Amino acid sequence: MASLWVEKFMTKSRHSKKYRQFLIAFRQARKDAGLTQEQVAKRLNVYATFVCKCESGERRLDIVELAEFCRIYGLSLSEFARRAGLE
Repeated sequence: MASLWVEKFMTKSRHSKKYRQFLIAFRQARKDAGLTQEQVAKRLNVYATFVCKCESGERRLDIVELAEFCRIYGLSLSEFARRAGLE
């Protein structure tokens, strides 16, 4: 029984297709802004590992955090959503 659970867990994606799409757009927005994870972290007054975890999907963002990232990247939330294909 345990091995069946492990097999199912290992083959199932951690994130939905839309969320993976979001993560790709999220990383690209930083790169398009010409910023490193360290630079973004400094502007947010957080550790670079926080930015890394957000970009990898290890840590999910709430809308307030996303708005702050977008502000740093020079994007509105609606523009980011459009680029991410979420509209």
